[in-house]
Amino acid sequence: MAFIPFDLPLSWAAPLSQELQKPYVVQLKAFLEQEKWAGHTIFPPDDQIFQALKLTPFDKVRVVIVGQDPYHGLGQAHGLSFSVKPGVAIPPSLQNIYKELSQDLGIPPASHGCLVSWAQQGVLLLNATLTVRAGEPLSHHKKGWEEFTDAIIEAIAQHQQHVVFLLWGKNAQEKCQKFSSALHASHLVLTAAHPSPFSAHNGFLGCRHFSKTNDYLKAHGLPPINWALPTPEGAVSA
Repeated sequence: MAFIPFDLPLSWAAPLSQELQKPYVVQLKAFLEQEKWAGHTIFPPDDQIFQALKLTPFDKVRVVIVGQDPYHGLGQAHGLSFSVKPGVAIPPSLQNIYKELSQDLGIPPASHGCLVSWAQQGVLLLNATLTVRAGEPLSHHKKGWEEFTDAIIEAIAQHQQHVVFLLWGKNAQEKCQKFSSALHASHLVLTAAHPSPFSAHNGFLGCRHFSKTNDYLKAHGLPPINWALPTPEGAVSA
């Protein structure tokens, strides 16, 4: 039996089985081990690196939101793009996501930044890079994660139907460009500026991606996403 560097949830292990056997994945695993041996703190914790895949099984994916790098501050990252752990201050980009959600669907901004309920409904909150060194953004950039998350996107594009891809910002759009034909053939691709305070007013605010997503899902006989976030245990009011 071939050595498998990462233990993925069962629903993802099959569509990614060939990818997991490629040499770069073994090298990526070795790099992460070297980081630990060197005494570096890595975010998110080991048991949450694949949290997006754990909470959103392959056959349940209805929406994909592509982020870039995990948060690099203490206690923030927990394996879901744009999301932070309960009790952590809501990052500026997520505040703008909540602002657009309020303008689009009239949903009041949540008092926390934990997006687990979205993931549990089939929203794959996927970062391009799945780990980062504490306090050093992009420190695990170009170590193999981008190729691996490309394989995740390709598997969805090729084997699923009627998935909505929300591509906010240049990095997310460029990452998915290579799969453009497959995405546009069987899925809905919505693009906008990144929700960062530096760019949100250049096309993210007012994009109405949340209502457009639900309209598309319903048009194809799929249940819409309930974008309203319940307060998770451990969260605190803003």
